[in-house]
Amino acid sequence: MSGVSVVHLATSDMGVRYLLLDQLTLLRDRGFDVSAITSDGPYVRAVRAAGIPVRTVRMTRRISPIADVIALVRLIRLLRRLRPDLVHTHTPKASLLGQWAARLAGVPRRVHTIHGLYFPGRLTPARRRLFALLERIEMMPAHIVLSQNQEDLATARAERLCDPARLRFLGNGIDIDRFHPRNALPDRRDATRRGIGLTPGRLVVGMVGRLVREKGYPELFEAASLVRRVLPNATFAVIGGPEPGKADALTDADIGRARERLGDGLVMLGHRDDVPALIGAMDLLVLPSHREGFPRALMEASATGVAVVATDVRGCREAVVAGVTGALVPVADPPALAAAILRLLQEPSTRASYGQAGRRVAEERFDQRIVFERVVQAYRELGLD
Repeated sequence: MSGVSVVHLATSDMGVRYLLLDQLTLLRDRGFDVSAITSDGPYVRAVRAAGIPVRTVRMTRRISPIADVIALVRLIRLLRRLRPDLVHTHTPKASLLGQWAARLAGVPRRVHTIHGLYFPGRLTPARRRLFALLERIEMMPAHIVLSQNQEDLATARAERLCDPARLRFLGNGIDIDRFHPRNALPDRRDATRRGIGLTPGRLVVGMVGRLVREKGYPELFEAASLVRRVLPNATFAVIGGPEPGKADALTDADIGRARERLGDGLVMLGHRDDVPALIGAMDLLVLPSHREGFPRALMEASATGVAVVATDVRGCREAVVAGVTGALVPVADPPALAAAILRLLQEPSTRASYGQAGRRVAEERFDQRIVFERVVQAYRELGLD
């Protein structure tokens, strides 16, 4: 692959660091000349330190006509200068701008990854039509469109978002050697719990996700209150950083009210780099999200041997085998969420069984190396071999 230039483009430097870096590293090790384009931010340095060149172009997540036109022009100029063999886009705004910039710059091969369609979610009809239109425009220049989950593939076909011949299943994966049951061994678990100030005898329910309402935090806090009425020793540990630029971001007041209500039953850990150890310290991981593509947190918990509870939405349905690796509950239903959490906290044998099955499923389906091979295969289809 020597000399074959591939550029991956995403809006967020955090996304490049935490979602794409392993993929970029594998492609580099397979001989591709790999680089990334993203907005500038604190995680660019870490990507560069891993040996992946990064160029920055400011892109906003929201629709902003003037800023978007400026970003499009800058991307076109940059891609004309770089002259890559292939551009691979991620995240909605970066894909919308990046696919068209690549086409206008004359990049001969273009790949897009669907990380989760927006419009099948809980939207008004008008917004649903708008997001479907944006997806069609976004996918139009792509030669191959990869989808992380099967339901989005079906939706893309049914809604005619692009030519079905261009659609491929990608899946999603994690480093199952990093997220491993060894992280949940008693000594490691206890040390991690002490490190975050948890006293012995606690039942720990964890959640990993950006601090936005779409992830289901209001439902989580309500369910936590219901759970603690029955099990006062249950502690809810939240891992995730703030998203002040998002319209549905949790405010300080939201978190303050949750703290007042839950007391020492709520631990807000913020953004962390020791997520494998923290998941290993959990008795249970929950994800009451309203919309997902193919959530990594659920895969990470299963790979660690930790049982999960998630909402019955696309993406989560693909990451959880209901009744085998975890439980699925209706979206926006705190009592149902609390009931599922209580059941698993009160049934250690069921938790253990779900965790053991989760590890087996992770080894079969969630190994990121399988997913990366599908990316390489897509490139080969386009003549990069």
